[in-house]
Amino acid sequence: MTTMTEPGRRVTGGLDTHKHTHTAAALDGLGRELGVAEFAATGVGYRSLVRWLRSFGEIDAVGVEGTGAWGAGLARHLAAEDVRVVEVQRPNRQDRRRYGKSDPTDAISAARAVLAGRENAAPKTADGPIESIRLLRVARRSARKARSQALNQLHAIIDTAPEELRGQLRGLHSHDLIRRAGRFRVPVIDSPTAAAKTTLRSLARRCEHLAVELAKEAIRCLKRYITREIYTTINRELHHHKHLPQPLQTAA
Repeated sequence: MTTMTEPGRRVTGGLDTHKHTHTAAALDGLGRELGVAEFAATGVGYRSLVRWLRSFGEIDAVGVEGTGAWGAGLARHLAAEDVRVVEVQRPNRQDRRRYGKSDPTDAISAARAVLAGRENAAPKTADGPIESIRLLRVARRSARKARSQALNQLHAIIDTAPEELRGQLRGLHSHDLIRRAGRFRVPVIDSPTAAAKTTLRSLARRCEHLAVELAKEAIRCLKRYITREIYTTINRELHHHKHLPQPLQTAA
């Protein structure tokens, strides 16, 4: 295995990414293996990985598995280092049959896919307004899903509750049902009816809490961010327009 740096050598890297560690492989322009090593999935590990790849020559490109998951941080670091990053799908089935399944072979397979031109897609940068909005929507989507789940459980318990309780709540709109169930008072849990009321109260209060989170917290943060981005864009355009020559200002 060649480990010396040769003048003018072009290096192609491949990464098999995991939560805590990434396995890297380096190939030369002819597809010969230069080295395989494991690095921590941290900032220090990323820097060590880039130094390791550059020790073999000039980096041509690096194929990274999971650029939208465990490889996201590494992909951003490589891009900041002016390294061309290629998003690589799971290893080729023929390679898996030929070489088996392991982290080093997956890393080598990723590098070979880039070198052969089988993979050439650029990963999403995940560092702009779209990524910020996506992250803010995660909390809102989670709260909405949890509220729907709690509401479904509320209705399911009513369907099987004792008749004296079911009769009080039958036919109520969801909003009225949540309000009434949330105000149940159960001094002592001494019967199925009391247990059902206690559970309904808990679920109703959870629905109310999540409704507040949806209405105030998640949407407020999202609107605040979008508004700030709009004003930033407008100010940037106005600043650009202000510094254009007069004929171009008129045309703009």
